[in-house]
Amino acid sequence: MPRDIKICGLKTDEALAAALDNGASHVGFIFFAKSPRNIAPVDAGRLRQAARGKARAVAVTVDADDAFLDEIVTAMAPDMLQLHGSESPERVAEVKARYGLPVMKALSLREKGDLAAVAPYRGVTDHFLFDAKPPKGSELPGGNGVSFDWRILTSLDADLDYMLSGGLNADNVGEALAIANPPGLDISSGVESAPGVKDVRLIAEFFQAVRAARKIRAA
Repeated sequence: MPRDIKICGLKTDEALAAALDNGASHVGFIFFAKSPRNIAPVDAGRLRQAARGKARAVAVTVDADDAFLDEIVTAMAPDMLQLHGSESPERVAEVKARYGLPVMKALSLREKGDLAAVAPYRGVTDHFLFDAKPPKGSELPGGNGVSFDWRILTSLDADLDYMLSGGLNADNVGEALAIANPPGLDISSGVESAPGVKDVRLIAEFFQAVRAARKIRAA
């Protein structure tokens, strides 16, 4: 069962409070202009104060340059950086060295062969996030509300630290956990009433579904 749960794409005090009250281990803030979940670094910096001592604040970027990362880190003081673009292992190493923060590298998956992308990042990134490949025509690398075949994750090494993302919601998270049993979960669009609009009821229902799946597995 998941050790970590990240609610990503937070923009309001209400949504952040719902994530924290329900037990989120990580809260994510997205810095990508094309995303409906985009937030200004200064606003994320204000919101993340409520998470101190409760959850790890994650700054999510997509192929950001050093200048933008500098702005984000200065304004927000994140606990972790998530690189959700086409960043190479060399770029991941550069970012880690520059900021002294743990890095989570997102990789897009569709089929088992896509897992070959993991090897070059092992020993470089601190954590992985596995998301579904975006549908054709989408400008968003994540948050598209689509999933992939979770069965391909069963071939991963048991010690690989990752979060499962992509198309998760209260209705299907139990199945995802039963199949892949990932160490972490990441959800964004699955707890929204509209793109970029978090729904506190859906956040609570998601955590309830995870708890129910834990009970079933324990039994």
